[in-house]
Amino acid sequence: MGKDVETIRVAICDDEANIRSLLASLVRRQDPTCQITEYAGSNAYLQDEREHDLLFLDIELSGRQAPNGINGMEPGDAQAPGAMNGVELARKLRRLPLSRQPVIIFVTGYDSYVYEAFDVEAFQYLLKPLDEIRFGDVFRRAAEKIAACEGQQGRPLIIQSAGVSRVVALPDIYYIESQSHKLLLHLRDGCLEYYGKMGDLEQELQGRFARIHKGYLVNLAYVEQYSRSEAVLTDGTRLMISKRKYDAFARAHLRFLRQ
Repeated sequence: MGKDVETIRVAICDDEANIRSLLASLVRRQDPTCQITEYAGSNAYLQDEREHDLLFLDIELSGRQAPNGINGMEPGDAQAPGAMNGVELARKLRRLPLSRQPVIIFVTGYDSYVYEAFDVEAFQYLLKPLDEIRFGDVFRRAAEKIAACEGQQGRPLIIQSAGVSRVVALPDIYYIESQSHKLLLHLRDGCLEYYGKMGDLEQELQGRFARIHKGYLVNLAYVEQYSRSEAVLTDGTRLMISKRKYDAFARAHLRFLRQ
């Protein structure tokens, strides 16, 4: 997540001002150093360019937007065009690079949304009315996960591309493709090409990336699903898995998920 883990950036997205206030108070009791930003709806959250480490998200979020797009929601505020509920917002956030995805904790008055929470890989699920002891336990584990993610980012790649040195963060790479004597980095916002050897890069990135084919090295964080012949990444890319690479890839993926 690219920051000093001593300060956790917390977002609270709920269309009820009293719930936002309560959550902010509970967060401060756990860690007074947290940076807290409140949002009254999904549009307000998406329009803000700030990144967050932890997001408390109302599943039943109506999407109504307060004046100025943030805070101050009052009954009767108009429904924002194209607004999303909490699950829809979470799905959109899951399409971001891993380094920009917050840890999501759903907050809801109903326990019937548990499957939706699992579907978008929510970290936890808090029921209203909020229990302070339960909240403290969930917050502590979320903070530990954020710290662990910081440690797993790995050193960035430093490459020579088009005559200049480039620093590429590992979470920004979906997969790496070998083309003759060149390597092609497939990134969220384009591609970078440079001269290099896939075998050397495979050793350097071991644990975060895995070889699935002589021509492909994939970021394990972006593997959404796979069969014995194909891997599907979170951006929809489909890559062939060779028979010789499948077993080692499957073991590497399992080890990565257990970290």
